[in-house]
Amino acid sequence: MENKQAFITRTVSIGGLSKEELTRELKDAQIMMNEYGERLFDYRAFELSREKYSLNTIEMTVKDLGFRNGATSAEIFKKAIESGLKLCPLELGPYLRLHYLDQPEDRAKALTKQHQAPSGSITLASKVIIEDDTFPKGFYLRKADGVLWLRGYAADHLHVWNPEDHFIFCQ
Repeated sequence: MENKQAFITRTVSIGGLSKEELTRELKDAQIMMNEYGERLFDYRAFELSREKYSLNTIEMTVKDLGFRNGATSAEIFKKAIESGLKLCPLELGPYLRLHYLDQPEDRAKALTKQHQAPSGSITLASKVIIEDDTFPKGFYLRKADGVLWLRGYAADHLHVWNPEDHFIFCQ
């Protein structure tokens, strides 16, 4: 791994809420979800822990993992696991969004390209719950136009993430 001093670590408490309670918390915090985020959140295989627990997370770029020209999700996740990191439980997404309310504003809107992670976004590295290219693969966090988002994304196994794209892993 490169540039270890640039990694951002967080400890996030998760669990203990039902989907209804977590939805209320997100709404109370004025967090928006896109259609993919809602589909993923509402899917029956998206489960929440009844017990509270804490996770230590680390934020890094694809380049930090050694991929100077980008990489697929499978390559990124394999390298992270080989480096001692873990994929995050999908339920971390909403809790991390509630924890990280001071995310900087996305300032490079004009540079965001279609079918690419938006500038300023952070993708949760998590196991895919359904192998269907049209179904959301996971969550990402973004702040745009003063609004905090918990968004879902869809990408096939051939999608190449850019070196500057940010991911969250568990330690």
